Amino acid sequence: MKQEKTEERKLIIIENEQDKVSIDENINILIKKVIDICMKAENLEMEYEVSVLIVNDEEIRLINKEHRDIDKSTDVLSFPMAEFKNGELISDEGDYDLESEQLMLGDIIISAETAKRQAMEYGHSFEREIAFLTAHSCFHLLGYDHMEEAEEKVMFSKQEAVLKEVGLTRLR
Repeated sequence: MKQEKTEERKLIIIENEQDKVSIDENINILIKKVIDICMKAENLEMEYEVSVLIVNDEEIRLINKEHRDIDKSTDVLSFPMAEFKNGELISDEGDYDLESEQLMLGDIIISAETAKRQAMEYGHSFEREIAFLTAHSCFHLLGYDHMEEAEEKVMFSKQEAVLKEVGLTRLR
């Protein structure tokens, strides 16, 4: 388990529980950087905790079945713990860790196998796909969605801004 508390305002926990795709320290650094950029873009002032779990296709399929009743693998799942709507905290009741004094934002679960496959299909790097999935999931934790066309435009423009900031635009 990889834990890092930086700037005394965030705790990002990354666990790689798969062995099908190599996940090195550079990927961990990228994930942390993307999460940090997302939170700063939304002006999140409070201390927070986010957990990232990297799994294989079979594991994400089981989680998807258990929590969403969808029996298939997917690229990323988001499990928010605090209630946000479009980046605004609505309620943090029960989601504040008294020991660490941090708002527990939620969990991000990424399938490394699907990320690698999608990177190849889209013709860009594995790093860009991991950054995209991390940003996508972060914005879900912050209450953004893409069910309606207008919501989708807002969420996707925020994701693209994050990818641009880390230098991983669609051209890569």
